[in-house]
This record gives sequence, structure tokens and C-alpha cells, in this order.
Amino acid sequence: MSCGKHHDTPCTEVLDRIYAYLDGELDAEEGSKVRQHLDECGPCLREYGLEDVVKKLIRQRCCDPAPVDLRAKVLVRIQEVRAEIRVVD
Repeated sequence: MSCGKHHDTPCTEVLDRIYAYLDGELDAEEGSKVRQHLDECGPCLREYGLEDVVKKLIRQRCCDPAPVDLRAKVLVRIQEVRAEIRVVD
């Protein structure tokens, strides 16, 4: 995914960090890089918005947080799927 413009932080790197950004797990410098990229890149901003909505819906519907190991497995699988998509594109 890319808008076709040059960014200091590539789209792939931003999308790989989107969950960490949503969860507030990035340090100030990394969070700033992601935010700047989102401000400049419409496709990544839309992806961020979609992930944010999904996360909020899950939070509203679920009472208990997911176990840490389940969360880790899901994030690994997401990375695998993204890598597969990049290879196809």
C-alpha cells in the first residue's frame, strides 16, 4: 500500500507498527514518525482508521482482555499475511 509519494518512513514500516501505535506502545520518536506519515499518506491513514474502528469494536464487545500469548500469535499472523500480500503485489 502506498500513495506513490516519498515518505521519510515507508508505508510498509508504518503499517507494520500500526497496532503498536494504536496501543501506545511506541516511544515518542517512533510515534511521531508514524503520526507524521499518517498525516501525509491517505492510504495508510485509511488503514489506520479501519484498524482503530475494529479495535474499538472489540473493546466494546469483549469484557476480558486477550491473553498475552494469543495477542502475540495474532500479531505474528497479521505480519505473515501482510508479507504474503506484499509478495503478490
